[in-house]
Amino acid sequence: MSVSLHASVIASVRERVGKRGVSAYIERAVRRQIERDNLRELIEASEAIHGKITEEETQAARQELFGSGTRSEKA
Repeated sequence: MSVSLHASVIASVRERVGKRGVSAYIERAVRRQIERDNLRELIEASEAIHGKITEEETQAARQELFGSGTRSEKA
């Protein structure tokens, strides 16, 4: 398999992981993207059945997962 990337992307990856870590880094990035794609598909399927998720439902879920503060407030 061959994959094309912009030179600036390759340079950024190499700065982080060196020449020998590029493949593993890209593998992890692709796996994360697949997980996000799968999650998006799950959300879309749920919304097709139950309707769009409201802002109130999103906030309630955040509260349940993270408590009274949000991630940005805790950082």
